[in-house]
Amino acid sequence: MNSKPLVSVIIPTYNRGDKLSVAIESVYRQQYTNIELIVVDDGSIDNTPDVLKKYPHAKFIKQQHAGQAAARNNGLQNASGTIIASLDSDDYWEPEFLERCVEKLEADKLDFVFANWSQQAKIGNDWDFLNQDPFLMPYFEKLADSWVVLDHSELRKVYMEACPSPSSSVVIRKSSIVSGWDYRINIADDWCMYLEVILSKECKAAFTLDRLWKKRVDDINIYDGRKRNEVLRYLYISDTLTMMDKFKMLLTRSEMYILKQRYMASLVELAKHELIREYNIKECLKLLKDSFTVNIPFTLKMIPDVFMKGLKGKYDALSSRA
Repeated sequence: MNSKPLVSVIIPTYNRGDKLSVAIESVYRQQYTNIELIVVDDGSIDNTPDVLKKYPHAKFIKQQHAGQAAARNNGLQNASGTIIASLDSDDYWEPEFLERCVEKLEADKLDFVFANWSQQAKIGNDWDFLNQDPFLMPYFEKLADSWVVLDHSELRKVYMEACPSPSSSVVIRKSSIVSGWDYRINIADDWCMYLEVILSKECKAAFTLDRLWKKRVDDINIYDGRKRNEVLRYLYISDTLTMMDKFKMLLTRSEMYILKQRYMASLVELAKHELIREYNIKECLKLLKDSFTVNIPFTLKMIPDVFMKGLKGKYDALSSRA
């Protein structure tokens, strides 16, 4: 009988037939062996079903296309393990990923852990992601035995500023998950889920700077594959609004203002894009109005900096063509 806890690995996938096998094989190559693999096909129209026929031991769930959050929740509802790990179908884990993460999770009785990764660059070499994370750097001095443990106040501070742990990097206790991944979220469903865990209870987590997985990048990634204006509109504006509403009773005044600042700064930057790149004055004014509605002084402070930077960039681009 296996004394180690069962880990349910959830792989949500949508039209990733060309990369799915690599993700699945990385799960089956794990040094940690007490694993339940659940692949949730979010309505793929490519060769995904044919790929899955090669893995009869995986639990396969087919759903109508509803997005990555719905797929993860479907996997969670069918998970038997006490520990959950969600691997994106375009990423893959190194063989020691689960062994290292589960060992730390259990030894320190943590709510979740996350691991550093090699980020694929569209041009050039892969790069070390977390070692360059400005929000985690202040905690590097706490490094011990390859791990940094963050207490509840530190987690709140870090995750209000950014999400240093994309889905493929995290191993979490099923009992720590509050309501799962929010289907209303466009991009930041993982960020929203971790914030809910952190804001709802006193919790602890840890991260390692050892690179234990690989983030692969192409033009259809939920985040990395989007243009900057799409990231602004869907992540930093729409998703931030959803999180502000969802967590309004759990956030301190200063934490709420951090989200509001991110929201307003993104509105101003997107307004700049609409004016300078799309020549859409009406949309530009609407976005600025939305920001003014939240805070007039902050918006007035942001406008000259953002717009002058945008105009300079456009001028430099035109000059380089001359």
